Amino acid sequence: MLRTRSYAAVGRAFTLVEVLIVVVILGILAAVVVPSFANATEPSRQAAFITSMKSFGDAVQLYQARNGDYPPDGVSGTIPAGLENYISPDDWDDITPIGGSWDTEDTPAGYGVGVHFDGQGQTRDDQYMLEIDETFDDGNLATGSFQTTGSGRYYLIVSAN
Repeated sequence: MLRTRSYAAVGRAFTLVEVLIVVVILGILAAVVVPSFANATEPSRQAAFITSMKSFGDAVQLYQARNGDYPPDGVSGTIPAGLENYISPDDWDDITPIGGSWDTEDTPAGYGVGVHFDGQGQTRDDQYMLEIDETFDDGNLATGSFQTTGSGRYYLIVSAN
Protein backbone atom coordinates (compact mmCIF):
# COMPACT_ATOMS: atom_id res chain seq x y z
CA MET A 1 0.00 0.00 0.00
CA LEU A 2 2.80 2.36 0.82
CA ARG A 3 4.40 1.60 -2.50
CA THR A 4 1.31 2.66 -4.43
CA ARG A 5 1.35 6.06 -2.80
CA SER A 6 5.00 6.54 -3.72
CA TYR A 7 4.31 5.83 -7.36
CA ALA A 8 1.27 8.09 -7.34
CA ALA A 9 3.32 10.96 -5.90
CA VAL A 10 6.06 10.47 -8.51
CA GLY A 11 3.50 10.43 -11.31
CA ARG A 12 2.27 13.90 -10.35
CA ALA A 13 5.69 15.61 -10.38
CA PHE A 14 7.02 17.78 -13.22
CA THR A 15 9.78 16.41 -15.37
CA LEU A 16 12.99 18.32 -15.97
CA VAL A 17 11.99 18.87 -19.62
CA GLU A 18 8.67 20.44 -18.61
CA VAL A 19 10.40 22.81 -16.19
CA LEU A 20 12.97 23.80 -18.84
CA ILE A 21 10.21 24.52 -21.37
CA VAL A 22 8.48 26.85 -18.90
CA VAL A 23 11.77 28.64 -18.16
CA VAL A 24 12.45 29.14 -21.88
CA ILE A 25 8.94 30.50 -22.48
CA LEU A 26 9.31 32.96 -19.57
CA GLY A 27 12.69 34.06 -20.94
CA ILE A 28 11.18 34.76 -24.36
CA LEU A 29 8.33 36.74 -22.81
CA ALA A 30 10.77 38.78 -20.72
CA ALA A 31 12.88 39.52 -23.81
CA VAL A 32 9.79 40.90 -25.54
CA VAL A 33 8.39 42.92 -22.63
CA VAL A 34 11.49 44.49 -21.01
CA PRO A 35 12.50 46.72 -23.97
CA SER A 36 9.05 48.32 -24.04
CA PHE A 37 9.42 49.27 -20.36
CA ALA A 38 12.91 50.62 -20.96
CA ASN A 39 11.56 53.05 -23.56
CA ALA A 40 8.97 54.35 -21.09
CA THR A 41 11.54 55.68 -18.63
CA GLU A 42 12.58 58.77 -20.63
CA PRO A 43 9.07 60.27 -20.88
CA SER A 44 8.72 59.62 -17.14
CA ARG A 45 11.94 61.52 -16.43
CA GLN A 46 10.77 64.41 -18.58
CA ALA A 47 7.39 64.50 -16.82
CA ALA A 48 9.08 64.43 -13.39
CA PHE A 49 11.37 67.28 -14.47
CA ILE A 50 8.45 69.39 -15.71
CA THR A 51 6.47 68.78 -12.52
CA SER A 52 9.42 69.68 -10.28
CA MET A 53 10.25 72.76 -12.34
CA LYS A 54 6.66 74.01 -12.13
CA SER A 55 6.61 73.39 -8.37
CA PHE A 56 9.87 75.28 -7.93
CA GLY A 57 8.50 78.08 -10.13
CA ASP A 58 5.42 78.32 -7.90
CA ALA A 59 7.67 78.42 -4.81
CA VAL A 60 9.72 81.25 -6.33
CA GLN A 61 6.55 83.22 -7.08
CA LEU A 62 5.33 82.69 -3.51
CA TYR A 63 8.73 83.85 -2.24
CA GLN A 64 8.42 87.00 -4.38
CA ALA A 65 4.87 87.69 -3.16
CA ARG A 66 5.94 87.45 0.49
CA ASN A 67 9.33 89.19 0.20
CA GLY A 68 8.79 91.73 -2.57
CA ASP A 69 11.70 90.40 -4.64
CA TYR A 70 12.93 87.16 -6.12
CA PRO A 71 15.48 84.94 -4.38
CA PRO A 72 19.08 85.98 -4.95
CA ASP A 73 20.84 84.25 -7.79
CA GLY A 74 23.00 81.53 -6.35
CA VAL A 75 25.32 78.77 -7.40
CA SER A 76 23.81 76.04 -9.57
CA GLY A 77 22.76 73.09 -7.42
CA THR A 78 22.66 75.13 -4.20
CA ILE A 79 19.29 76.39 -3.00
CA PRO A 80 19.11 80.21 -2.99
CA ALA A 81 19.01 81.84 0.45
CA GLY A 82 15.48 82.00 1.84
CA LEU A 83 13.98 79.57 -0.66
CA GLU A 84 14.45 76.67 1.78
CA ASN A 85 11.33 77.96 3.57
CA TYR A 86 9.28 77.17 0.47
CA ILE A 87 10.80 73.95 -0.88
CA SER A 88 12.84 71.09 0.52
CA PRO A 89 16.58 71.71 0.15
CA ASP A 90 17.02 67.98 -0.50
CA ASP A 91 14.77 68.23 -3.57
CA TRP A 92 16.72 71.23 -4.87
CA ASP A 93 20.21 69.94 -4.14
CA ASP A 94 19.65 66.61 -5.94
CA ILE A 95 20.43 66.20 -9.62
CA THR A 96 17.31 66.93 -11.68
CA PRO A 97 15.40 63.92 -13.09
CA ILE A 98 17.01 64.55 -16.49
CA GLY A 99 20.51 65.42 -15.24
CA GLY A 100 22.10 68.76 -14.45
CA SER A 101 21.55 70.98 -11.41
CA TRP A 102 18.62 73.14 -10.40
CA ASP A 103 19.30 76.85 -10.79
CA THR A 104 17.68 80.28 -10.58
CA GLU A 105 18.73 83.04 -12.91
CA ASP A 106 17.80 86.58 -13.80
CA THR A 107 17.77 86.01 -17.57
CA PRO A 108 17.26 88.59 -20.34
CA ALA A 109 13.67 87.28 -20.64
CA GLY A 110 13.00 87.55 -16.87
CA TYR A 111 13.55 85.70 -13.63
CA GLY A 112 13.67 81.96 -14.19
CA VAL A 113 14.02 78.65 -12.46
CA GLY A 114 15.40 75.69 -14.34
CA VAL A 115 18.32 73.43 -15.07
CA HIS A 116 21.99 74.08 -15.65
CA PHE A 117 23.86 71.20 -17.26
CA ASP A 118 27.07 71.65 -15.36
CA GLY A 119 28.47 68.13 -15.49
CA GLN A 120 26.12 66.68 -12.87
CA GLY A 121 24.41 63.61 -14.30
CA GLN A 122 23.67 63.38 -17.98
CA THR A 123 23.94 66.49 -20.16
CA ARG A 124 21.08 67.20 -22.56
CA ASP A 125 21.12 69.12 -25.84
CA ASP A 126 18.67 71.58 -27.41
CA GLN A 127 16.85 68.79 -29.28
CA TYR A 128 16.09 66.94 -26.05
CA MET A 129 15.01 70.12 -24.29
CA LEU A 130 12.82 71.01 -27.26
CA GLU A 131 10.82 67.84 -26.54
CA ILE A 132 10.22 69.18 -23.03
CA ASP A 133 9.29 72.60 -24.41
CA GLU A 134 6.77 71.02 -26.79
CA THR A 135 5.17 69.19 -23.87
CA PHE A 136 4.08 72.27 -21.94
CA ASP A 137 5.00 75.41 -23.88
CA ASP A 138 5.19 76.74 -27.44
CA GLY A 139 7.80 74.34 -28.85
CA ASN A 140 10.36 77.11 -29.33
CA LEU A 141 13.30 77.48 -26.93
CA ALA A 142 13.72 81.16 -27.89
CA THR A 143 10.18 82.21 -26.87
CA GLY A 144 7.44 81.36 -24.41
CA SER A 145 7.68 80.48 -20.75
CA PHE A 146 10.44 77.86 -21.20
CA GLN A 147 13.61 79.23 -22.78
CA THR A 148 17.31 78.63 -23.11
CA THR A 149 19.91 81.22 -22.27
CA GLY A 150 22.58 79.16 -24.01
CA SER A 151 25.51 77.22 -22.60
CA GLY A 152 23.43 74.36 -21.20
CA ARG A 153 20.89 76.49 -19.30
CA TYR A 154 17.11 76.14 -19.67
CA TYR A 155 14.62 78.09 -17.56
CA LEU A 156 10.94 78.39 -16.81
CA ILE A 157 10.43 82.16 -16.87
CA VAL A 158 8.29 83.04 -13.85
CA SER A 159 8.40 86.81 -14.34
CA ALA A 160 8.99 88.47 -17.70
CA ASN A 161 11.14 91.61 -17.94
